[in-house]
Amino acid sequence: MTDWYNMASNKKPVMNQIAVQTIRDRYASYPSRGLTPERLARIFKEADQGDIVRQAELFEEMEEKDLHLAGCIQTRKLAVAGLDWEILPASDDPQDKVIADAAKEMIEYIENWDNAVVDMLDAIGKGFSVCEIMWDLAEGKYWIKTLDWVHQKRFTFNGPDVLLTSPKLLTDANPVWGEDLFPYKFVVHTHHARSGVTPRGGLLRPCAWMYLFKNYDIKAWMTFNELYSVPMRIGKYTAGATAQDIEALKQAVFNMAVDAAAVVSDSTIIELIESKTTGNTTTFTDLVNFCDKSISKAVLGHTGSVEGTPGRLGGEDQAKNIRQDLLESDAKSLMRTVKFQILAPWVRFNYGPEKGIPKYQLHISEGEDLEKTAKVFGILAKDVGFTRIGIKHIQERFGIPEPEKDEETIGVQITDRQQQANTTMINTSGGNTIDFLKKLFPDQAAVDAIKIPQPGQLDPITDKIISLIRDGRTYDGILADILTTYPTLDMTAIEQTIQKAIYINDLWGRLNA
Repeated sequence: MTDWYNMASNKKPVMNQIAVQTIRDRYASYPSRGLTPERLARIFKEADQGDIVRQAELFEEMEEKDLHLAGCIQTRKLAVAGLDWEILPASDDPQDKVIADAAKEMIEYIENWDNAVVDMLDAIGKGFSVCEIMWDLAEGKYWIKTLDWVHQKRFTFNGPDVLLTSPKLLTDANPVWGEDLFPYKFVVHTHHARSGVTPRGGLLRPCAWMYLFKNYDIKAWMTFNELYSVPMRIGKYTAGATAQDIEALKQAVFNMAVDAAAVVSDSTIIELIESKTTGNTTTFTDLVNFCDKSISKAVLGHTGSVEGTPGRLGGEDQAKNIRQDLLESDAKSLMRTVKFQILAPWVRFNYGPEKGIPKYQLHISEGEDLEKTAKVFGILAKDVGFTRIGIKHIQERFGIPEPEKDEETIGVQITDRQQQANTTMINTSGGNTIDFLKKLFPDQAAVDAIKIPQPGQLDPITDKIISLIRDGRTYDGILADILTTYPTLDMTAIEQTIQKAIYINDLWGRLNA
């Protein structure tokens, strides 16, 4: 191993496959067969001491045999694997942007990237997951061809003196203590459902107890069904029956459980006796449901997958989704692993150790309500008059592609009047606000220019109110003074002026409609 380790320099990666499959990988001990609380405790004690072989095999069997558990784990993994991703540059430096574009191309170059993401997320259930980086050299640069998953039973955390924090690869040369992983050759993604050593960090470990109790319950349920659901078959033979007749009768009774038919002599009798004891069958379903709910809580963060009620508001969404905080935690952990264990060595080999590392970004925010967003844009553009919204931003926000040349498009045509208003808004900077509004809304400016009769009647009222406001020291004091003065004011002039203003505005609108 020392020679191989020295070959893993900072300038070039190890191109050969290290975790080569051996004959031992074809066989397993199947620890779930005849599993008891005592055996499960021993398996966990072995893992606590660093020997995780039997624990890894048990976790694999649990996902194969328990469909509910497998579905929960799969939902948890695919929730992250299905997120959209992008590569962000380390800084605004042009070189970092070039590296980020190349990194995106590199990830798209990986043949099994989607499967590799799911493989790395296998750590959610088992505490850790290891993928070997298979490097490739093309056009003078190093690329990652594939990320090959390596079974957890190929590793150990058992050290000569202390429990290891990082796994070592078990090889033919060192099948007990294992050997160190080559730098920049393996991706080790870990999951910390709880603080402590890595072998105890996966979610399948606490689920193993529910898996055990559920299996006990199902076995007892099957025995109960065999005893009380199938009628008892009794064969009777006469005293003078021969041994051959007795054997034929025995076979007929046994075969009736499958064939429901038999041929016997007329000197024999077969009776079917139904059981009068039904027992309490709900105890079996109650225990199964309890175990499934516990597994759902541990993996998905809720019991919606078990308790979801069709037709109930939000029931379907709860049943198929995981908690948002769990999704964000899994996504952030994966982003760190991809950045520092995949992108970092790739940047080192191709651009040098001092270059910035681009960021692998997953879009983990909850789904945006596009209808609500469209209404906000409409209010900004139509009611507020905001014109600084870029068309490219709109297309990216709603996933609308750029139309092809001469392609027929749909949409509301902008009138010349609207275009003139928009142009005025864009070209206006500084100046008098009133003059600007008069240019933007010429109709209102024309209405404002109309001379309403009796122009000086409002001055005594407005002057009095303005004087009260200027002399007041607090809002409450100003309000009290206005309420006290209001009964002494002649409001007839204000009422007449408002009526005339409403009439003139209505008339102007009808004439210009």
